Amino acid sequence: MEYKTIIVRIEEGIATLTLNRPEVLNALNDQVFNELADAASEMAADPTVRVVIITGGEKVFAAGADISQMATASAVDVMTSDKPSHRAFHLIETMPKPVIAAIAGYALGGGCELTLVADIRIAAENAQFGLPEIKLGILPGAGGTQRLPRLIGPGRAKELIFGGDFIKAEEALRIGLVNKVVPTNQLFEEAKKMAKRFCDRGTVALRLAKSAVNEGLRMDLEAGLQYEDKCFNLLFATEDQKEGMRAFLEKRPAKFQGR
Repeated sequence: MEYKTIIVRIEEGIATLTLNRPEVLNALNDQVFNELADAASEMAADPTVRVVIITGGEKVFAAGADISQMATASAVDVMTSDKPSHRAFHLIETMPKPVIAAIAGYALGGGCELTLVADIRIAAENAQFGLPEIKLGILPGAGGTQRLPRLIGPGRAKELIFGGDFIKAEEALRIGLVNKVVPTNQLFEEAKKMAKRFCDRGTVALRLAKSAVNEGLRMDLEAGLQYEDKCFNLLFATEDQKEGMRAFLEKRPAKFQGR
């Protein structure tokens, strides 16, 4: 598939989706969201892809939504909109493969919300995060008010949402918004290193582990434990489980086939 606002590369089982609107700091508009949705569907269905990395490059991740597209919209316009951001974020979040966000520079508004649908967030030292929608008279409308509190707790999330201020990478690490902070010039290598580690794990086990965490968060503890048990039991019907345990007993690296 041909894309105009993102660049898609696949190498050694790792798909990299790079936001590519540098002239507007990778501002997110409907075309970007539609292309991200199409790419997410394509990567989810591609058996050669084991892990997905989403990035914007070393200078900026995404400096929010394209305000020029929203400035003249009416309430009816917004209510009747297809909201392609919702579809894109849902497809990324539910993709049956690990998704890593490699974040440099600004990750603001919709850009920050995009990082929240990844499984893992790695930030460059120059990264800055924020949900400044409140300063525009609106609120984060692509999942920010729901995903952020689940990630960092409601108190910290409300402070970021109510104030609309930016925080730097080290503060994002301290409050649990990102998993790690690395030198800016090492960002993509660190993301690839983590992706390669995930590529060596059992594909089916990764898929069900991600599902167990994501679905379990929507349930009470008892229902989540039952769902986890079902996922655990299912894995004993896979060739990967047999190979993994056999390899452990034989003291050799496992060769998982995703079956």
